Amino acid sequence: MANLHFTKVLGNDVLKRLREPVVTSVGDTDYSRMIGVLINDAKREVEDAYDWNALSDTLTATTTADIFNYVLVGSRTRFRVIDVYNDTKDWEMRYAPTTWMNRQFVITDIQKNAPEFYNFNGVDENGDTQVDVYPIPDGVYDLRFNLVIPQADLSADNDRILVPSHLVSMLAYSKAIAERGEDSGNLSSEAYQMYRLALAASGSKRFLRTFSSIKFTLSIALFCSRLFASISNFLCSCFCIG
Repeated sequence: MANLHFTKVLGNDVLKRLREPVVTSVGDTDYSRMIGVLINDAKREVEDAYDWNALSDTLTATTTADIFNYVLVGSRTRFRVIDVYNDTKDWEMRYAPTTWMNRQFVITDIQKNAPEFYNFNGVDENGDTQVDVYPIPDGVYDLRFNLVIPQADLSADNDRILVPSHLVSMLAYSKAIAERGEDSGNLSSEAYQMYRLALAASGSKRFLRTFSSIKFTLSIALFCSRLFASISNFLCSCFCIG
């Protein structure tokens, strides 16, 4: 089976499903260019379906004293937050609503200390998200933003697709036959259903990969619960006799 991770190969895979001639570049014909557009549409939908591991990244911001606004270079605007840490102070930072942050910056006694809160506030000229932190830093702190960052739109033939490419191909094919109508009896709704089944299967595999960590967390919780019960019973036997 062909490696579908690259735009041109994926585009030709969709063209083959449609029984159309393959191309040497996605931009060769009007029809192949339309397929390229559908591939980008499909890619965005697949990216939004799950927090794919391939899209996970850590962006850092190093603070400067008295500066509270920073740019998350490479974040763009479609990201999702996993967690945010003040790495210097070893604590997790908390998201604060915009109205709360605004109040902190206009009150008389503005705090300057190690940042504990963050709020996303606009984008810079490159389209990357800006973040405000509070308290206003009083020195240098390393802040780690663990994010799921979807790719920018594919444009070149050799652009590599990070999410499962077979899902992108299946969904782009579904969109293509919807655009031109029924394709030899294979209705768009049927093709879309096949995509949904494949997406669900991929989601199940992701769950199984993370299930071990879930079991570990539950085991720790059960252990703590039993330990607390044992301590309670011991204390009761010591102080409640007679």
